[in-house]
Amino acid sequence: MNRFDVIIIGGSYAGLSAAMALGRSLRNVLVIDSGLPCNRFTPHSHNFITHDGAVPKDIADKARLQVLAYPTVEFFSGRAISACNGADGYQIQVEGGVSYMARKLVLATGVRDLLPDIPGFAESWGKTLIHCPYCHGYEFRGKKTGIMVNGEKTLHLASLVNNLTDNVTILTNGNADFSEEHRAKLVSRGISIEQEKVVSIEQVNGDIHGVTLTDGRSLEFEALYAAPSFEQHSGIYNDLGCELTESGHIKVDQFQQTPVSGVFACGDCAGMLRSVAYAVATGNIAGAMVNHQMVQEDF
Repeated sequence: MNRFDVIIIGGSYAGLSAAMALGRSLRNVLVIDSGLPCNRFTPHSHNFITHDGAVPKDIADKARLQVLAYPTVEFFSGRAISACNGADGYQIQVEGGVSYMARKLVLATGVRDLLPDIPGFAESWGKTLIHCPYCHGYEFRGKKTGIMVNGEKTLHLASLVNNLTDNVTILTNGNADFSEEHRAKLVSRGISIEQEKVVSIEQVNGDIHGVTLTDGRSLEFEALYAAPSFEQHSGIYNDLGCELTESGHIKVDQFQQTPVSGVFACGDCAGMLRSVAYAVATGNIAGAMVNHQMVQEDF
């Protein structure tokens, strides 16, 4: 049985950030990664200082090289299958049947977007069909923009996008599900509201030209925002007895610790902000707090 001080499940930005903090503290660390980061569909990453406009994979590859330069950090390419709390710590089984043990765990497992079954959506996702005005909005400033959103998120997302362009249409993809007060606010800002369902997104190699609605009309757009639902990328959190928040994220405190002793979580599996900068920041906190906890136990 291979034993480590810490096992980190997820080797993208959050997991690698945690691994660096722990490697620099001379902790024996195993990073387990399946190689499916959530932002793998987007060509460029923005709003991360020193890496603005970089290819996401290039950021991760450079980070991995730097982290693995620390001799106490190891990397396993594969998927964690299950986890359990043993007498001497936590046991993680990976594909192939091998098991590893650790005193502490860091979950940096990410989330999986549940894309709607609309032709053209998946092909455009992360390119010109985007989720975050902070991550991608500047590149589409002033463009004719649609927002596929309904319910409580509508006013929040519309206000952020309207700050970047004054040519905005809300696509509720069905009957609008927000208050008359919100509707009046949107209309007062010159924002159109379209309630017909979207049957397809017209695009070429991910570049959006518009949408087709159920009544046969076509609306032209240069960019679309969407806020699809998501699920946890891994069920490991459930094996360990971790809780989810109402929004579907792993519940953590300000130090990234879950209610399960010795288990931490970071990145977008544990928080609503989905950016490289946020993942790196929370990973750094998690790594530092794991080391702090071990120091307090051992000193």
